[in-house]
Amino acid sequence: MPSTRFPIPQGTLDMLILQILSLEPAHGYGIAQRLEQISKSVVQVNQGSLYPGLHRLEQKGWLKSEWKQSETGREAKFYSLTSSGRKQLKVEKESWARLTGAVQLVFDEGKS
Repeated sequence: MPSTRFPIPQGTLDMLILQILSLEPAHGYGIAQRLEQISKSVVQVNQGSLYPGLHRLEQKGWLKSEWKQSETGREAKFYSLTSSGRKQLKVEKESWARLTGAVQLVFDEGKS
């Protein structure tokens, strides 16, 4: 039986992080949980990919962070989108739509 897990294509993680944080601020573990939940466990991100991605997006100015108390009572770094992060998410979504549309055209070739 094939795995239900799906490797995330290169460059897609940033877009997914931005999308999750467009919904509400979250800490790293919460972001990973939300991705897994929304994707019905198809997208699972390990810490070795997630945290470098969060730091990279913060360095680009697309995220900001602050230490707050999490739902477990422990301190956690919560991330949220900046205005430039919202603009970048729009760019990422438009690029993704163009790419997936073009791939679908290739897949549909010869069906008629």
